[in-house]
Amino acid sequence: MTITEEQVSGWLEAVKDPEIPVLSLVDLGVITSIDIAGEKVKVTMTPTFVGCPAIDYMKKDIVEVLQNHGIDQVEVEVNFERQWNSNMISERGRKALKEFGLAPPPKHDLIVDIDILQHVECPNCGSTQTVLKTPFGPTACRSIHHCENCKETFEQFKPL
Repeated sequence: MTITEEQVSGWLEAVKDPEIPVLSLVDLGVITSIDIAGEKVKVTMTPTFVGCPAIDYMKKDIVEVLQNHGIDQVEVEVNFERQWNSNMISERGRKALKEFGLAPPPKHDLIVDIDILQHVECPNCGSTQTVLKTPFGPTACRSIHHCENCKETFEQFKPL
């Protein structure tokens, strides 16, 4: 059986982020390379945070999904050579975040300061009349905001 990088990437769409189950690891941008050598597939991933508690869970899911597609030799390497940043989230991933109720991070030029967290678009009503309540949400990658328009509190996936 000949397998392609595109096939493997498509299969990996089934591997969801453990904290945001509507977002695949592919759309999150943590799958940074797929190498195929004969019947062996090596997937390299760069988690969003070095201390991410879900790394082992994600690795296990990657192996399971690929084995379910007949690939017995799977290696998953965690690599921090190139740091992950929120610009790596695909447009489909940004849309999934918004539909899930999380404001997607804005695109940025890799310089992120507290100002970029101000006036985030509310995922519920689309207003930018929002207030940062705290840059520290339930996980390291989220912040808490309040919308002055619809009066809802919401989380944003932080720009990193």
